[in-house]
Amino acid sequence: MASSARVDLDGNPIKPLTICMIGAGGFIGSHLCEKIMTVTPHIVLALDVYNDKIKHLLEPDSLPWSGRIQFHRINIKHDSRLEGLIKMADLTINLAAICTPADYNTRPLDTIYSNFIDALPVVKYCSENNKRLIHFSTCEVYGKTIGSFLPKDSPLRKDPEYYVLKEDASPCIFGSIEKQRWSYACAKQLIERLIYAEGAENGLEFTIVRPFNWIGPRMDFIPGIDGPSEGVPRVLACFSNNLLRREPLKLVDGGESQRTFIYIKDAIEAVLLMTENPARANGQIFNVGNPNNEVTVRQLAEMMTEVYSKVSGEPPLEVPTIDVSSQEFYGVGYDDSDKRIPDMTIINRQLGWNPKTSLWDLLESTLTYQHRTYAEAIKKAIAKPAGTS
Repeated sequence: MASSARVDLDGNPIKPLTICMIGAGGFIGSHLCEKIMTVTPHIVLALDVYNDKIKHLLEPDSLPWSGRIQFHRINIKHDSRLEGLIKMADLTINLAAICTPADYNTRPLDTIYSNFIDALPVVKYCSENNKRLIHFSTCEVYGKTIGSFLPKDSPLRKDPEYYVLKEDASPCIFGSIEKQRWSYACAKQLIERLIYAEGAENGLEFTIVRPFNWIGPRMDFIPGIDGPSEGVPRVLACFSNNLLRREPLKLVDGGESQRTFIYIKDAIEAVLLMTENPARANGQIFNVGNPNNEVTVRQLAEMMTEVYSKVSGEPPLEVPTIDVSSQEFYGVGYDDSDKRIPDMTIINRQLGWNPKTSLWDLLESTLTYQHRTYAEAIKKAIAKPAGTS
């Protein structure tokens, strides 16, 4: 049950909020709704096209938070109800986005419209109606690191000043225009700049979140099971799909890119702190990641193979990975950043937040969920063609 005696970081009582959450039915939204329902008294107006990932919060009516979460089936591109719902709320959290790398250079127009054009009315309505906005951006706005342009044998490549990404200091460095993979990052950066300008010129109260590879249960989809067969989800779901199907994990360009990964439940703690501490969060841009969980994509594949063997009881394949080119996997126009390591100074100073979960533990939790949720369905899907021929 939610406690009514909760206080913020400065010791002030936290007043119940009405939150308009756009994209509430997605991976992040489902975990954020879950957290809000279980530990706070806040009301959520949950906006999305689909609600599969939050059905467990909506039904039955006997749930302890019954009445505090209301689902509104809305596509924000063309729905006149959007402004009214934002007006009803104290705070709007915008999670809506196309955020799958496979789409960035194959559907660049949809990517730009989804992440910039479709977000414009949300920013406008919040600004005009004096409503606070928490907007989800991406770590991809940083693009490539300064270090990636240095000679490969340069000792400066190991200097954190050349690769650790800081909200208030690091430049945003993208590839050339024909590398349409950067359509997503450019659209996200431009909406950030618009929000920042609305704050400077019109007094919009805002917080911008830059997630660094949040992973956990309910992330993305498994192709052919709860998503399109030809779909290409993000790396964790891609590798999960390979493991579930007992296929080698595909390493794009050798899996040399370095990434950090953070457990969704740790990240949601940070978002709740932003939600309930506006005096500390307003006007801030926050990196939310775990720099302690840094690995190459190849190392991630090796860890996932080991963890999945443990949780499933199945031996790993003799050849667990294969290398593929980025053009073969993503199509023409793909490009990538070498590493994404977040600086955590600002979020630690403002909110006192630090991530807790190790990479091994978060992979074990996530792959246990993936195995429990999908293993039988995949076995049936694999067996079906043989049984019907």
